[in-house]
Amino acid sequence: MRLLCFFLMFVVVLNGNKPVKGQQTPYNVLFIISDDLTDTALSCYGNAVCSTPNIDSLAARGVRFTRTYCQGTYCGPSRASFMSGYYPHAIKMLGYKSPRPMIGDRMMWPEYFRQHGYYTARISKLFHMGVPGGIEQGTNGADDARCWTERFNSRGPEWRAAGRGWTLEGNPDRSEPVKGGNTFVVVEAQGDDLVHADGKTARTASALIKKHANRPFFIGVGFVRPHVPFVAPSKYYRPFPYEKMVLPPKVRDDWDDIPKLGINYKTSKNMRMDLEQQKKAIGGYYASVTYMDAQVGKVLKALEESGVADKTIVIFTSDHGYHLGQHDFWAKVSLHEESARVPLIISVPGIKPAVCNSLTELLDLYPTIASLCGLAIPNRLQGRNISGMLVDPDHKVRNASFCVNGKGYLLRTADWAYIQYGTEGKAGEELFDMRKDPYQYSNLVGLSDYLHVVNGFRKQMASKRTAILDNDLGLSYD
Repeated sequence: MRLLCFFLMFVVVLNGNKPVKGQQTPYNVLFIISDDLTDTALSCYGNAVCSTPNIDSLAARGVRFTRTYCQGTYCGPSRASFMSGYYPHAIKMLGYKSPRPMIGDRMMWPEYFRQHGYYTARISKLFHMGVPGGIEQGTNGADDARCWTERFNSRGPEWRAAGRGWTLEGNPDRSEPVKGGNTFVVVEAQGDDLVHADGKTARTASALIKKHANRPFFIGVGFVRPHVPFVAPSKYYRPFPYEKMVLPPKVRDDWDDIPKLGINYKTSKNMRMDLEQQKKAIGGYYASVTYMDAQVGKVLKALEESGVADKTIVIFTSDHGYHLGQHDFWAKVSLHEESARVPLIISVPGIKPAVCNSLTELLDLYPTIASLCGLAIPNRLQGRNISGMLVDPDHKVRNASFCVNGKGYLLRTADWAYIQYGTEGKAGEELFDMRKDPYQYSNLVGLSDYLHVVNGFRKQMASKRTAILDNDLGLSYD
């Protein structure tokens, strides 16, 4: 069976976007996405403190990508982008609404599969959904009903969960009680996994996989952890005693060569978090990650028990990365590496496990998974088919990845990271040699030895932005 699947996969790669002749049953698609997850928190990406055995197990049988970048470094633009097939600026999606008004009748990713006979289901957050508010209320958020045969929301208590908790942000004297909103809060919750949204999401997804195993399905599973508030059953906190958490290096004058717009919206300074609170934030984040990982394990177990694991493509990723104190930055939005890079694991039946270091984008998922399932790739899509990387990890489809945050633009090549703020960089620029300076401490803009590199990237950025807007929507940049 594995040899047959490998042969069919090889034919798909060779044929590009042509359907596979003789493929009796199309692949199912199980798309699992975590919220606000940095790849540096996963043990399969090298974290020695936070153990993620279930995600690791998927990486052990799939292809793990090490240079995948989101197209927007916060939830709304990123999700609108990879679900619609357009870069955020192409559809003017820098907020938190549905991309539907901008793309009209063009089919989004799961909608395309639904129109080709797939049962499609959303469980919890795939398009943007407010956390914690949308989870507390059980609302659909910015979802698009046309994409789904069925959709399911997973309510949870979030910061209101019973247990021991702390407000870390804006609480230097520890006088603030645990409070709601998009803020750094830790709750060591009472009760089991099913008290919270992600436990319910895993249960619903597991049931749907088994129920629809006899038909082609596209099931999207959206876990909300480790998005704040950091809430998980108390047992997940035990491996992470707060006082033993290690913070990233504090580099003197670290911000001196970062443009004003490059200083992240959440920092240790403006959040008024002291070292104790910062360590508690890392412990809460890791506990949330391990809780989420346990739910991933339940879904993968259900897939195995369903009898269709050998017919199912599994994808695991996040909508963007996350700062955990690097440069004294916290959370997302920044265009620096920790915020822009995401984990990506793709497991295809019959394909050998591998590690791929080629540049990829979340925007590539729509055309790639369509191709693997024998569907024609819509010509309008701005992502690229990376299915060739699954059989040849050295295969490359792009020289640079592109990302935005509403204030600036990132071009990430194999060796360099170039960031441009404002119109044509008039609000500042950053250039990092990622071979010598992978943690991005030395901005090389302004040094005469690197002027030719900066000039080259300025031209490349202008060309990229023009190409992004050269699409069938006929939009103009403003």
